[in-house]
Amino acid sequence: MGQGEHVVDHYAVLGLEPGCTADEIEKAFRICAQRYHPDHSDTADVDKFQECLRAYQVLKDAKKRAEFHREHFGDESADTMGFPRGPNTSLDQQSAIDDAEINEKILLQLYKQRREQADKPGIIPFYIQERLGISEANFEFHSWYLKEKGFVEMNGESELIITIEGVDHVIKMSRKAEEAQKLLMARAMERGE
Repeated sequence: MGQGEHVVDHYAVLGLEPGCTADEIEKAFRICAQRYHPDHSDTADVDKFQECLRAYQVLKDAKKRAEFHREHFGDESADTMGFPRGPNTSLDQQSAIDDAEINEKILLQLYKQRREQADKPGIIPFYIQERLGISEANFEFHSWYLKEKGFVEMNGESELIITIEGVDHVIKMSRKAEEAQKLLMARAMERGE
């Protein structure tokens, strides 16, 4: 790269962070394309569209993304597959604990819905996602997991509903939580608290 040559930050072009997922890249490009595509007379901007297209082509390709990271952020910022390194992108034990809590919250909402409105046991996934304040990609992960475990399923109206296995799991986890609470109280009483 020559002196004074400007390196375009492809993440900034698409309004993304370096730790973004492939799904986030796809969505950001679709939004950009809809906004700046030459066919859209109100917002057309051929130069901006081309810039978004170049950013998308680099970031969607793992090798090009890794090369971009090496050039833009330095050799240590990405692995060979283009995934950024650093404290914000590593999966740790707390992430797994947080995921377990989100799974339980989803199941509890569906349990409550089925228990209180047996004639309408489903909830549109978007509403659960919004209540929990998690991204669509994150919610998709949890939905996939809960479906694969047999705890939830989709009904004919594209709503999530809890299954018998899911109800049993909620009851089992509630009992464990109650037992843990009793144990904590007993220990506190032993210490005279």
